[in-house]
Amino acid sequence: MIVMNEQTAETPRAGPLSKSDFKFFEMITLRWADNDSYGHINNAHYYSFFDTAVDGFLLHVDMRSTLAGEYQTLVVASECRYFRQISSPGVIQVGVRIGRLGRSSIAYEVAVFNDESDEAAAQGQFVHVCVNRASQRPVSVPESFRLAAQNF
Repeated sequence: MIVMNEQTAETPRAGPLSKSDFKFFEMITLRWADNDSYGHINNAHYYSFFDTAVDGFLLHVDMRSTLAGEYQTLVVASECRYFRQISSPGVIQVGVRIGRLGRSSIAYEVAVFNDESDEAAAQGQFVHVCVNRASQRPVSVPESFRLAAQNF
């Protein structure tokens, strides 16, 4: 049995983000195979949507090449909150913005939208750590990425 007290009680969560909170969107066509037996997109697929959208964002801001070569980015954390169901067929827009830029980490805020609402159906966070490819040890995010990130 779990006993909750004031220190462990869950705090209220913020509501869904809106499309106007984002400048960049990656369009993804939903597939029939994305649906589960309940008729909506299976929860695990959202993490794939996030990964695809962040990579699209990095390509869009021409940072994929900067975060390559001697550098590599590794996903170290991700999370998702669900607000309403979506299902195939259809197209979703996944908004991406930089939530926090640390010394070696980049936390992206991501949100899934469809044509039914300007509010996110799901949203979350996707965190990369920049590492040296050879040593696999964290390194500072390149300055060129920091400069490009200021526009987003």
